[in-house]
Amino acid sequence: MLAFTFPGQGSQLPGMGEPWTSHESWELVIEASDACGRDVAALLLDADADELRHTRNSQLSTFVLSMVVLDAVERTGATFSIAAGHSLGEYSALTATGALAYDDAVRLVAERGEAMQIAADEHDGTMAAVLGLDDNLVAEACENTDGDVWVANYNAPGQVVIAGAPDAVAAGGAAAKAAGAKRLMQLQVGGAFHTPFMQPARDRLRKALAEVEIRAPSVPVVANVDARPRSDDNEWRSLLAQQLTSPVLWRASLHALTDVGVTTFVELGPGKVLTGMTKRTNKAATALSVGAPSEIDAFMEALADSAPAVPAVLGGENLYVTERLIVSPCAGIFALDSDMGDGQPIKVGDVIGHVAGEEVRSPFAGTVMGIMAVEGERVTARQPIAWLRTGDAT
Repeated sequence: MLAFTFPGQGSQLPGMGEPWTSHESWELVIEASDACGRDVAALLLDADADELRHTRNSQLSTFVLSMVVLDAVERTGATFSIAAGHSLGEYSALTATGALAYDDAVRLVAERGEAMQIAADEHDGTMAAVLGLDDNLVAEACENTDGDVWVANYNAPGQVVIAGAPDAVAAGGAAAKAAGAKRLMQLQVGGAFHTPFMQPARDRLRKALAEVEIRAPSVPVVANVDARPRSDDNEWRSLLAQQLTSPVLWRASLHALTDVGVTTFVELGPGKVLTGMTKRTNKAATALSVGAPSEIDAFMEALADSAPAVPAVLGGENLYVTERLIVSPCAGIFALDSDMGDGQPIKVGDVIGHVAGEEVRSPFAGTVMGIMAVEGERVTARQPIAWLRTGDAT
C-alpha cells in the first residue's frame, strides 16, 4: 500500500525549481502565478535563502513545487491509496486528493503564508528541535518553564520541535538538555508556528477557508491535529484552521498510515525531511523521495521492485469485458459537461467534459456508470475520467 506525503515549510531551497523548467509539469507554476498574482517562478528560480525564509515565500514556493512533482509522478501512472502532509503539506495532500481545486489551494496557501507572516511580525517567536529525548519529557520541560513555550511538532522518535518566545524557547531547551536531550537545534524560521502565537493568523485563515469549496478527498488524508485518516469533507475547514495553533502530530500520523497497511511512503516535493522522519519512525517501511525529474526513474524502479507478483485489487470497481474507461487526452483542470452524469447514455464521440480546454470524447457507445474525476480537479494525461458499460447506446 502506497502513501504520498508532502513537506512543509523549511524544506525549501534556492533554485529548487530549476530542474523542472523544461518539464511539462512546469505549467503549474504559470497557473499558480495567475491564481495568486505573484511571480512564483521567480521564487522557485531566483530567490535566495534569506528571501525564501520569509513565511509568505517559503510556503507558496514549497506548495507549488510539491504540486509540480505530484503532477510529474502522476504522469507515470503511479497512484496512491492514502495521503498526509506536514503542516503546509496538508494543503498539498488535500489538493492531490481533489478535496481542494488547485487554484483555490494556491490562493489559500498564499493567504495562509501572509497571515502567518503578519502574526509572526507582530509577536516575536522562534522554534527549536529537541533531539534525543522522549516526547513526554520534552512536554514536561516546556510545562515547567516560565514564559511562553510549547511543543509544536511531534515529528519522530527523539525529534520534537518546541516553539514560543525566544527567551522561553532557550530556557525550555536548556531544561530539555538537563533532562537528557542530546542536542538543541535552532530552526531557521520566522515565527512560533503551531502555538497560540498564531491565533491572529487562524482568525484570518478561517475567513479564507469559508470562501472555497472543500470536497471529499478521493482517498483518505491523515489530519495533523489528531492523526486520524479522513475520507469526507465535513471537518476540514475546522481542522485546517485549528492546525495553526495546535501541534503537528506527525509521528502519530506515520503510525496511523502504517496501521492501515501502508508499506511504502513517498515524499513529493523539495528536500527529504519527511523521508528521514519515516525511516526513524518505521524502520521496516520503504521510504522514498521525489524532488527532481532525475529521481522519477528511481521511484518507478523501486515501485516495480516492491510490486506483488499478482496485482492486488485495492478497491473500486472491477472492469469486465462490457466495461470501458474514458481517459483524459492531456493534463490540466477537468470540467464536466453539464449534461453528463451517472446513467447517461452516450454515443461514440460524445463529449464527457473538457481538460485544459480540450474535449474529452468517448471512443465507445454505452451508459455512464460513474464519473471518476472531480469538477475542478487537476488530472494527468491518460487518467480515467469516466467508467461506462458498452452496448447500451447506439
